[in-house]
Amino acid sequence: MSFFKKLKESITGKTEAVTKKFTEGLTKTRTAFVERVEDLIIRRKKIDEEFYEELEEILIGADVGVNTVMKLIDELRVEVRKRRIENADELQPVLSEKLVGLLRSDEDNGLKLAPSGLTVILFVGVNGVGKTTTIGKMAHRFKQEGKKVLLAAGDTFRAGAIEQLEVWGQRVGVDVIKQQAGSDPAAVMYDAVQAAKTRGADILLCDTAGRLQNKVNLMEELNKIYRVIKREVPDAPHEVLLVLDATTGQNALSQAKLFGDKTGLTGLVLTKLDGTAKGGIVIAIRQEVGIPVKFVGLGEKMDDLQEFDSEQFVHALFAGLVTEEAADTP
Repeated sequence: MSFFKKLKESITGKTEAVTKKFTEGLTKTRTAFVERVEDLIIRRKKIDEEFYEELEEILIGADVGVNTVMKLIDELRVEVRKRRIENADELQPVLSEKLVGLLRSDEDNGLKLAPSGLTVILFVGVNGVGKTTTIGKMAHRFKQEGKKVLLAAGDTFRAGAIEQLEVWGQRVGVDVIKQQAGSDPAAVMYDAVQAAKTRGADILLCDTAGRLQNKVNLMEELNKIYRVIKREVPDAPHEVLLVLDATTGQNALSQAKLFGDKTGLTGLVLTKLDGTAKGGIVIAIRQEVGIPVKFVGLGEKMDDLQEFDSEQFVHALFAGLVTEEAADTP
């Protein structure tokens, strides 16, 4: 059985709507990356040094990241020799297979929830990446699952941050625990945890400030929030999710490294993946930071925040080709 057919079969359990969201959301990346790879294969036919150099340029152009690209090209060279591949058109399934391998992690990409009682999820990230919107969409997702959700307005510094979270709370139909602008964020978190316990909430989603002007203060503040939450709910926060804007490419990778060193991240959320041709940043971040991508934003609608799935991602990238290959393979 061909790799493409295996890939297609591995995601048959996914709903058609989710598959469609991934396929549509990755249109720009598919055009910039996969179509250029296909063009390279048609033009060059033979796998030689020039072929590898051009493939390297395409991968770097898609923001896969220089270190990851070097690793990927080395692995492709090994596979080409091992499988005795001579024609370039035989390489595409191998490339797809390697991309899935780079994106997979030994851990479950799903969110870790408390086995009973309150689950606390902390969101971090710089301003402008779509953090508050992500929290709102996540609240909607949990509410659709029948869970009781509360939001904590821990970004007390950015003008309008509390109001923005309240707008999402009203849209989704969940309460927001807040204090006045300029209040101590750790005090807001304390209030939010107490309210969540009193009201029997299942999920508490916590917003935090996204200032990078003074990194030391920001990190100290996050650590204080972390300690307050842990004191009140010993096994919390159950997740610390860094929200990144996929359209910023390598800048998103830099942010992941900065926050990853300081805040005990457990996962990443990549927003605006539908708005970039450089979706390869997903691969670079997974490889170079070693933290799983748990969710991706594939549009502006309430349900466009999707759980990340490496096979779904690669299937969506090679959507047209997978269909043809699967149809041709008995």
